[in-house]
Amino acid sequence: MIPLDQAVVARLESHGERFEILVDPDMAADARHDPSIGIEDIVAALFVFENASRAEKASDESLKKVFGTADFETIARKIILKGEIHLTAEQRRRMIADKRRQVVTFIARNAINPQNNLPHPPQRIELAMEEAKVNIDPFRHLDELVKDTVKALRPILPIKFAETRIAVKVPADYAPRAYGEIQAATTVEKEQWMNDGSWICVVRIPAGIQEEFYSLINRLTKGDAEVKILD
Repeated sequence: MIPLDQAVVARLESHGERFEILVDPDMAADARHDPSIGIEDIVAALFVFENASRAEKASDESLKKVFGTADFETIARKIILKGEIHLTAEQRRRMIADKRRQVVTFIARNAINPQNNLPHPPQRIELAMEEAKVNIDPFRHLDELVKDTVKALRPILPIKFAETRIAVKVPADYAPRAYGEIQAATTVEKEQWMNDGSWICVVRIPAGIQEEFYSLINRLTKGDAEVKILD
């Protein structure tokens, strides 16, 4: 469980009753989209309150009336999923800034300008988001935020999500080490080990990270790899 001084109230009102639990705001936001996160990693106390500030617990009768059970984990998940999470102004500012950075990073890595097939710099995306007055809800899933942000940006910024296919030949001296890192950083479509110990592969990467990928290949092979864009 989390420390009490890091917790905020998550509240759900239903059937004329109020139910509150004490949660970590970041973990609660994540748990809305990831049910594998354990409740004990989110909450500061294993109680459902009628009024958390006064430590007044909700009665089993009211819990069963509204939720059909008095099981804490079942109720806590419903409160986190459907209730309101009360943040301080600073917590909300921090969470919005963090989610905004995630949105900008995702677009910069995965999208290009279809007019020149180059990625948009993060600063350009941020300025366009300000111009489009994009609103970031810190509790929405990143995929949803990206979809809405791109829709808002398209009248201002030409955007196309794309992948690039690249063929790479890694010399034998570097192939064993490069193999693992390239596998982890890309989607490998085809691969083949040659008789001389070199490794050939065709990979797919987000179009916005080509320079990052070339830097990785150069670092792994000291500039000795052969690289060719296929499309």
